[in-house]
Amino acid sequence: MNDLSSFPVTRKWPAKHPERLQLYSLPTPNGVKVSIMLEEIGLPYEAHLVSFETNDQMSPEFLSLNPNNKIPAILDPNGPGGKPLAMFESGAILLYLAEKSGKLLPADPAKRYETLQWLMFQMGGIGPMFGQLGFFHKFAGKAFEDKRPRDRYVVESKRLLAVLNQRLAVQAWIMGDDYSIADIAIFPWVRNLVGFYEAGELVGFDTFVHVQRALAAFVARPAVIQGLAIPARV
Repeated sequence: MNDLSSFPVTRKWPAKHPERLQLYSLPTPNGVKVSIMLEEIGLPYEAHLVSFETNDQMSPEFLSLNPNNKIPAILDPNGPGGKPLAMFESGAILLYLAEKSGKLLPADPAKRYETLQWLMFQMGGIGPMFGQLGFFHKFAGKAFEDKRPRDRYVVESKRLLAVLNQRLAVQAWIMGDDYSIADIAIFPWVRNLVGFYEAGELVGFDTFVHVQRALAAFVARPAVIQGLAIPARV
């Protein structure tokens, strides 16, 4: 069994099962990407809640794992070469877990890179744009009298949804018939946009019928249902 005691993060969040992958997260769109992925591939793991309410993400223990103070982050006791590996950034973690498990990422090189481009599409476009729209529509930004910042993100979010809608008009998932890490990256953010952010009407979500269909299929998956509630809020 690998000893994780040299990692300061385990002092704040002790590992009951140090032989399992350790997940430090919160059920946000970025956070649930990793919990859903872990549920999909069936890799044993232990989840630890990083509470923003108590600024856990700013604690020295968490910063020792992720200096960027964002969730999610992982500590894999069985990383490359059998040595522990610490990682942050949800997209990088998805890629690591796909390669570790041999699941949800095509083996064919061309398809693999095509999948990665859609993963980057989420990381560089959907996540930042939907997140900004959420700020200006639901959170502190909604009090701004000038609606031009909000409207900028509305227009860009609608454009991104149109790109997804066109892609999904001819296939079940982002990469065709095969569900992949691209779907796991994208659909938690789509769900958050129309659910938690309550921006469905604002972006005309009813017009993106193919995105609607794929989102419904995504949230019906047993691993997704489970992963969306991990780590449990206390």
